[in-house]
Amino acid sequence: MPSGDRAGENLAGENLAGEAEIVRPSNPEHLPLAGQTALVTGANSGIGEAVALALARAGASVGVNYVTDPDAAQAVVDTISSRGGQAVALEADVSSETQVRSMFSRLLERFGTIDILINNAGLQRDAPFHEMTLEQWNTVLSVNLTGQFLCAREAVREFLRRGVVPEVSCAAGKIIAMSSVHEVIPWAGHANYAASKGGSMMLTRSMAQELAPYRIRVNGICPGAIRTPINRAAWETPEAYRSLMDLVPYKRIGEPADIARAAVWMASDAADYANGISLFIDGGMTLYPGFAEGG
Repeated sequence: MPSGDRAGENLAGENLAGEAEIVRPSNPEHLPLAGQTALVTGANSGIGEAVALALARAGASVGVNYVTDPDAAQAVVDTISSRGGQAVALEADVSSETQVRSMFSRLLERFGTIDILINNAGLQRDAPFHEMTLEQWNTVLSVNLTGQFLCAREAVREFLRRGVVPEVSCAAGKIIAMSSVHEVIPWAGHANYAASKGGSMMLTRSMAQELAPYRIRVNGICPGAIRTPINRAAWETPEAYRSLMDLVPYKRIGEPADIARAAVWMASDAADYANGISLFIDGGMTLYPGFAEGG
């Protein structure tokens, strides 16, 4: 292995004992994603919107996927454009194979390739388990899990076709699955959602294991207690907020920007040795605060 004082340097031309060659482009630190193209699914609100804006600020051209509210998606595109970036709104239901393929065709027609996929699109259809309908189950699994599979498959096909472009990134491609603390924390009344996120975790790890030899990195980000429109009832009143804080040792709600900063790092070459991980951004929810006093 390279000695400690060489860590982080360009290792082009050095291949000790069969090591993979590492070539890091000289992107400025404030633009770590310069020259790259990203697709963010479900990017017209909440976490997806924040991630799309953050990737653009880091230098990436961004595909802003949406399935409803085209005006909101166009507003994200306009914000990126007003800051000197490049973006395009892309309508597609990620649970539809035909629509996903069409979305990727449009993205590649506009930007030529894809370097980063943020599998963010997701939804909830909550019900007590004995009252949950098959439609509620299938809707959540189709978007939250099958949608991640369909988008990742199209991205991987392009990563493999193009390979590593050293002057852009030392990875052939990066996939980030937006999972949840509920990939490990059970959630009564939300069995379909928790099952979809547990499935996302194993999909992420299985892809990471299989695709690592091709220099494709696959990781997950697991938000918890984030202020988004979908969970407004959990924070919009003082009483709801205090109840939520019982679950968050850090005693503040997370913001979409907290997730966006993590996504930029994970998509950059600064995270090149991170592969197959679940990065929990949750204020400590997975520390199980109910046991803080010894149970």
